[in-house]
Amino acid sequence: MRCPFCKNDDSKVIDSRSYSKGFSIKRRRECLKCGKRFTTFEMLEENIFYVVKKNGTKEEFSKEKILKGLLRATVKRDIDTGALENLAIQVESELYESNSTEISSEVLGELIMEKLKLIDEVAYVRFASVYKNFNDVKSFVEEINGLNRKGEQV
Repeated sequence: MRCPFCKNDDSKVIDSRSYSKGFSIKRRRECLKCGKRFTTFEMLEENIFYVVKKNGTKEEFSKEKILKGLLRATVKRDIDTGALENLAIQVESELYESNSTEISSEVLGELIMEKLKLIDEVAYVRFASVYKNFNDVKSFVEEINGLNRKGEQV
């Protein structure tokens, strides 16, 4: 690893720690020439995964975009941001484990809603209203009635 101070190519690892919930490694290094210390991060280079939109266009999968949508759905709800980050990580992991390179936006939305429903039903309805494009109050009522029926069966 090249030293950011003297540009020497030789350094030694002083300390390594798991970082970002095990998805990367944080390494503390020392330059063998100038002796200065610096930090590097190492992460797995994953294959690019695409989301196929309803109109047929493809967009690169973005965990950050999912998290942004989840945060919008949970505004003014007492929900730990860590739980939403874990949900986004779970969705990303499932996609990469599927051994496919793309997923339809419909299937992705259903996967997210399924997991969000377990965290907070109000946030689920908010997310569903945007994802399913609710046009009137009737759509909300039908979704809530569907939640209630499933709740009674459990």
